[in-house]
Amino acid sequence: MEALSHCPVCDNDQFQLFKKIVDHFLTKEEFQVVQCNNCGFLFTNPRPAQSEISRYYQSDEYISHNKNKVGWLSSVYNIVRNISLYRKYKLIAKHKTASKILDIGCGTGDFLHFMKKKGWEVTGIEPADSPRGFALQNYNIDVFDEKELPHLPFGNFDVITLWHVLEHVPDLNLLIKQIKNLLKSDGLLVVALPNHESWDAGHYQTFWAAWDVPRHFYHFSKKTFSLIIKNHQLKIISSHPMKFDAFYISLLSEKYKHVKPGFIHALINGMRSNQSAKQNLNNYSSLVFLIKHQNI
Repeated sequence: MEALSHCPVCDNDQFQLFKKIVDHFLTKEEFQVVQCNNCGFLFTNPRPAQSEISRYYQSDEYISHNKNKVGWLSSVYNIVRNISLYRKYKLIAKHKTASKILDIGCGTGDFLHFMKKKGWEVTGIEPADSPRGFALQNYNIDVFDEKELPHLPFGNFDVITLWHVLEHVPDLNLLIKQIKNLLKSDGLLVVALPNHESWDAGHYQTFWAAWDVPRHFYHFSKKTFSLIIKNHQLKIISSHPMKFDAFYISLLSEKYKHVKPGFIHALINGMRSNQSAKQNLNNYSSLVFLIKHQNI
């Protein structure tokens, strides 16, 4: 295990325990989420070292990396994913015409495959061998190991996307710096994140599936994410809900809390979360942020 001595957002060295949360997904180990006393940022601390983090992903239940997973939960995930792919495309297409796109943490490459069919020139980054191999073999997409990220051409991409990825990376500020260097001066950065200030997070508390400790190193709100983006001379131009996430996260949270998935309760709570967000500061279960260079 390793501990951060300073807040990744404001560099403050004073923080306090926010919650103790169990890894309900896999190991049943307990982890601490701490809160910075200065800016309020939440992060898992201490956390597994990079040499040991891989074992927390070693499960056939990790659906985003497993194309062969069967079962009703996987079927629901796949249906929602197909709808979401189109919505992601439409959101980006409102701001950019077909050009060069980089997807960091692209998994099996489904999003890039969709974008490729729409005429985009696609590149992916994925640290895990199996999904990287799937993307190459089945979609003929260039997907590189994360070690290759610093070696990609400077200012080369019109759009860079991270769909629920930023919360997983070991060095938050280094990655944002690298992304900024890869993005064209008028480029668009798209980041999707869970929101711990959502209604479903408050309802499920330590059983909220999107805590996902220790795989999630960081836990963002709109405020803390905007702070770190500003630190890198970037600006958020808009945020958009991922409404399906409230239902999927509620379904997993029901499973963690009650052992058996409570489909009806998850449906009701997903609706309640989205309705609450609509009435309360746009605090949806997950949000997509559109970001540009500060001088644009």
